[in-house]
Amino acid sequence: MGASRKSALPYKHAEITDKIIAAFYKVYNTLGYGFLEKVYENAMVIELRKQGLEVISQAPITVFYEDNVVGEYFADLLVANAVIIELKAAKDLADEHEAQLLNYLKATPHEVGLLLNFGPKPQFKRKAFENTRKEWWNQKNNPRASA
Repeated sequence: MGASRKSALPYKHAEITDKIIAAFYKVYNTLGYGFLEKVYENAMVIELRKQGLEVISQAPITVFYEDNVVGEYFADLLVANAVIIELKAAKDLADEHEAQLLNYLKATPHEVGLLLNFGPKPQFKRKAFENTRKEWWNQKNNPRASA
């Protein structure tokens, strides 16, 4: 029995992530392994826009601590204002790559992220972190909950 990339489960933003993963494999199969991340980023932007998706490259992420800005990072890609994409061109995905994406999800109102590795073999991981699990989100949207 062959495995299908389409899940029977209704993942949040599944239609968008399916298009992103298809674009990832198209870019990987065209360019192969060995380029810097920026090359893959530029190619992904082209391919995702061809799929009709809105893409922001180097999307700013502001990190707050108790209503104070403590840092700003840049996600490689933000697709359809819904899915954060973190690109890697590493030998293999590492725990710190997943932690980076998860922290982006925790720090933003975006709940779904994809980690795409253009390594010796193509790899991707999907991460989700619901807004209801974010302390800052709950305080902002339900001020009485923190009183």
